[in-house]
Amino acid sequence: MMAQPSYAPSPYPVSVIGSQFIAPYPFEVIIVTNSSGDLLITDINHKILFKVKPCNTSTHEQRVLLDADDIPIVMMREKTWTAHSGWKVFKGDSNADSEMIFSTKTPKVIQSKTNVHVFLANKTSSKDFCDFKITGSWSKRSCSIYIGESSTIIAQMHKMEPPRSFRFVKDKFMVKIYPYVDYAFVVTLIGIVEAMKSSDAAENDLDEVIGTIFP
Repeated sequence: MMAQPSYAPSPYPVSVIGSQFIAPYPFEVIIVTNSSGDLLITDINHKILFKVKPCNTSTHEQRVLLDADDIPIVMMREKTWTAHSGWKVFKGDSNADSEMIFSTKTPKVIQSKTNVHVFLANKTSSKDFCDFKITGSWSKRSCSIYIGESSTIIAQMHKMEPPRSFRFVKDKFMVKIYPYVDYAFVVTLIGIVEAMKSSDAAENDLDEVIGTIFP
């Protein structure tokens, strides 16, 4: 049998975007996606917590995390002209480097499994080591978010059990967030990876279309 990762909670609060987004207990959120790139994040009682909306420019792919009243919390912007897929996250609706909170990158240019490393903007340790990482199978909705290179998990995705009246629920999944973990941070990471995977799927579809036109 494969060794199981540690499910022990973090020994200290994980606050990246804001301490107001920390709860002293574990809870689950529901992520609802659609083809336009929007995400709706609710609690298990379907109360809206956040929204993620595309706000692309002519040069950058972007997403904004909004609260339930549509107030911007963070801006997610894809890095350009880089060999590794990466995003930067800024406070509010800013894109100024002075307002950057963290950045992400994929260690490899081509990969089959999700593998995203997260680096805090104010990190003081070696830049060779990530502060958080996301690994697993995105297509199977079985990714986990870890603290650095440790086995300590702060959040886990899993498929949403469909109602008995439906055979499949493809546009919804759930994320379990562990105690004392910044859930706005977790949702932002989910928004970034969802945007990355949607972009990859769109490129693959375009390649297939071009292949049929120019075999």
